[in-house]
Amino acid sequence: MSNFYLCSPAAGAWRIALTLDPPYPPGYSFQQYMKVAAWASEIEKMPLLSLPAEQRVVLSNVSWETFEGLSADNGVRGGRMAYEEGSLEIMSPSREHEMLKSVLGRLVDAYAQEMGIDIAATGSTTLKLELQKRGLEPDESYYIQNEAAMRGRVDLDLERDPPPDLAIEVEITRSALDKLGIYAALGVAEVWLFDGETLKVHSLGADRHYVECAESRVLPGLPIGALTKFLGEWKQESMTRLATKFRAWLRENPHKQPKK
Repeated sequence: MSNFYLCSPAAGAWRIALTLDPPYPPGYSFQQYMKVAAWASEIEKMPLLSLPAEQRVVLSNVSWETFEGLSADNGVRGGRMAYEEGSLEIMSPSREHEMLKSVLGRLVDAYAQEMGIDIAATGSTTLKLELQKRGLEPDESYYIQNEAAMRGRVDLDLERDPPPDLAIEVEITRSALDKLGIYAALGVAEVWLFDGETLKVHSLGADRHYVECAESRVLPGLPIGALTKFLGEWKQESMTRLATKFRAWLRENPHKQPKK
């Protein structure tokens, strides 16, 4: 049985160590292992302040079975995986990345609470479909329209269950994989992409392709401009204070919000 241990050193980068029997898991080669090991070694030597917002490594010819094994392994910590027809990307988020996704999540929660919208936060739950040979772990995800249908459920099988209605991706650096293509194959109704400055809303059309929209369809009435403004204040305010200020803004601008 192959065991993968992924852990974050003090510098915030990946060390990837493999204890394997047989020597290499399905889809891996000695050259791929050496590539990852060399990458991790170089990253660990970097001073903390020189680290970019995200660290990414992409492996090719990775089997679906290996991806499933990694996603189910409780030893995998501190990163996000995305899989697309044999290509596996592992992203190690920085503190900035995690702060941004947490602030955005808190503001989504604040809007739902203020507007009385039932939502279920499902975080970085692995979303995957073997038939499509695609899967990933979002930064945040939510059931909104399908909240009642999934209420109380602790398991998820996209062969029978609806996917989350909303997925959020913080991408300070661009992913090497087609994340929107993966989400489209999984049937996620809406994806938000945030690069640290601009929040883009992508809504899934009938043709299974995303269209960039000015407003959210799964959270109608959500003021994207105001949301982005409050996101920009994350370095000056605590998360609690930002959420409180956002809710106060919503109360002061009721004409811009849908009726409860």
